[in-house]
Amino acid sequence: MYAVFEDGSRQYRVSTGDIVKLDHREVEVGAKLELDHVLLLKTEKDVHVGKPLVAGAKVVVEVVGHPSIKHYIQKYRRRKNYRRLTGHRQHYVAVKIQELVGPA
Repeated sequence: MYAVFEDGSRQYRVSTGDIVKLDHREVEVGAKLELDHVLLLKTEKDVHVGKPLVAGAKVVVEVVGHPSIKHYIQKYRRRKNYRRLTGHRQHYVAVKIQELVGPA
């Protein structure tokens, strides 16, 4: 059983127990969220394809952390005494998929 849902103009294919990094939100660790922009839901018996969304389907997730990785950008020109070091830190919300709820 898996689902394809949309969040922040990106699509994710998930099943129960997966850990996914979503865009940053102001939520506490341990909080539960319901994502209802489900585009496709495949169960053991059939496949529900949304036009554009599957009515009544949602993905229930639990926030497990707020990871962030700092990326360094370095510029260098030899023999010119030119060195630049800048950085960027992208903030995410790591969520664990708890349940995939199908249409009623």
